[in-house]
Amino acid sequence: MTDATAPAGLVPASVSALALDAAAVSRRLNDPERLGPGEAPPPGGVASAVLVPVVLHPEPTLLLTLRAATLSSHAGQVAFPGGRMDPGETPEQAALREAAEEIGLDPRLPRVTGRLPGLVTGTGYHIIPVLALLEPPLNLTPSPDEVDLAFEYELAPLLDPALPETRTALWKGQRRSFAVWPHARHYIWGATAAIMHSLAALLREED
Repeated sequence: MTDATAPAGLVPASVSALALDAAAVSRRLNDPERLGPGEAPPPGGVASAVLVPVVLHPEPTLLLTLRAATLSSHAGQVAFPGGRMDPGETPEQAALREAAEEIGLDPRLPRVTGRLPGLVTGTGYHIIPVLALLEPPLNLTPSPDEVDLAFEYELAPLLDPALPETRTALWKGQRRSFAVWPHARHYIWGATAAIMHSLAALLREED
């Protein structure tokens, strides 16, 4: 099940006026000069990939998931569909396979446009974000073992230079700062927030 049909109303009114239409988003995210050559997974660590699907509604959105509460790691967190790369897989192949397994997304539908900057998590995962464009409507079937919910996030907050918010918390005895993207129901932080920040930089670049 997905609440993808009603993404509006989940962001503060202060950013609701910021918008790019589907044509502008597609143009900015389908430009090789903006995306660069892309990254290969760095050696060592756990090579993994996530799909970053932008849905081309008249007011485009970002497709996210809420990880199942029963998972052994990162349970109940907002994430992009993705996971470990199998031997011999490219990041694109892994991201599309994981999206098919987690939310039932037909791997033939996303139009892959490139890669966002990779990042390394505190748990040793080396993540390559694979950017893709999707035409609505979506027909998703989340796997209950992995995903509690698939939902869409308006792109308007990513266009706001005042976002994401910066918060601090104690972790292992040290105070650390981290980014949080606003949402009425879900807490969006960590690697997901960092990937969204990279996407925001692309979207904010003028044509």
